[in-house]
Amino acid sequence: MDKQAISTTSAPGAIGPYSQGVGLGDLVFTSGQLGLVPETGQFAEGVQAQTAQALRNVKAVLEAAGSGLDKVVKTTVFLKDMNDFAQVNEVYGSFFAEPYPARSAVEVARLPKDGLVEIEVIAVK
Repeated sequence: MDKQAISTTSAPGAIGPYSQGVGLGDLVFTSGQLGLVPETGQFAEGVQAQTAQALRNVKAVLEAAGSGLDKVVKTTVFLKDMNDFAQVNEVYGSFFAEPYPARSAVEVARLPKDGLVEIEVIAVK
């Protein structure tokens, strides 16, 4: 199987030597998506808005690969501050339906561009 780079202008462009997503067979792996608004390159304001924007960015990458949020099987959520977990969880829950994807959530020392949240996913096509 050959891996395929996934790219869309509906999500922020890569800021390094990586792809927004990679397809391999029936699987799609997204790079971590920050809460950056693609049109402006600026962060959405606050952790809830950044979470929603990060998930919209994930959705855009998935759709470019022929997938969608309803086909996500695993997510990883990186938080600048675990005290924001409840706020992130509230927004996160509005993007997914049962059966929910498996998920990990971890606090990290720092995120790219000093974001508050970053989300990556694995989905099927």
